[in-house]
Amino acid sequence: MILVVGATGDLGSRCARRLRSEGQPVRCLVRGSEGEVVLRGVGAEVVRGDLTVPASLRAACEGVDTVIATATAIARRLDGSSSSTIREVDEEGMSSLVDAAEAAGVRRFVYLSFSGVDGAIGTPLEQAKLAIEKRLGASSMQTVIARSDAFQEVHLAPMGRFDIAAGKVAIIGRGDTKRRWVATEDVAALLCALALEPAPPALIEFGGPEALTKNEALAIAQDLTHRKMKVQRMPRPVAHLAVRLLKRRNDALASALGAGLLQDLQEATWDDTALRQRGINAKSATDFLREQANQFR
Repeated sequence: MILVVGATGDLGSRCARRLRSEGQPVRCLVRGSEGEVVLRGVGAEVVRGDLTVPASLRAACEGVDTVIATATAIARRLDGSSSSTIREVDEEGMSSLVDAAEAAGVRRFVYLSFSGVDGAIGTPLEQAKLAIEKRLGASSMQTVIARSDAFQEVHLAPMGRFDIAAGKVAIIGRGDTKRRWVATEDVAALLCALALEPAPPALIEFGGPEALTKNEALAIAQDLTHRKMKVQRMPRPVAHLAVRLLKRRNDALASALGAGLLQDLQEATWDDTALRQRGINAKSATDFLREQANQFR
């Protein structure tokens, strides 16, 4: 049995569907009724629970061989639908999940972190991810940490203020640092592979097949749409200051700004090797941008 924690989110739901399509028994931890019908529809078992309620995690882990953990509070914090902080969910809650998995005899724990997490921006999400990576390093389970570059569907889309439809783009910093934005479906494919393969590595850092700067992505978007986009730029010192000021007042916004700043400060030293080794034909950032542009022609 594979327990997916975060299955009502975009990435976690893709993991659940992919595993079920391969005939794997899947259990999904859900907080409420959201997404439950869809998950049951693909043949997944659904159990109610919450990362902030440790007792519910113990029951969810019973009889489980492998955990895939993709859950995070940041999206719900950004849209105002959750009062639970990143610390309460991503750090304390995820730590409780690790404890529960160990107590239940779970054999393997696959955890999603992010590339460059040790880049010392100091955001609440970074601190939570590093804390869980450290906790997993001391675990008795076989642990797999997957550090993914930023998702195309977030950082090259309206959610990340890269809005091709509106013709508006926000860039933090200089925009001249190469990153490897990766498709969510490709991340899901890798996590599922790591859950199932006989001897996965303890740590994988990866991204998509194409290295681009944000300025290059902007140029591609303008070429595809045949129009000049309005660009708003936030200098690095301003972004640093905003992260510091927002850490206590708005942990999600501080973490989102910090993610954008990190992408501008730290060039990707990783690539798509982990994906290619597992037969995953990953989508390039240019192909993603082309798909977005085609929707609005």
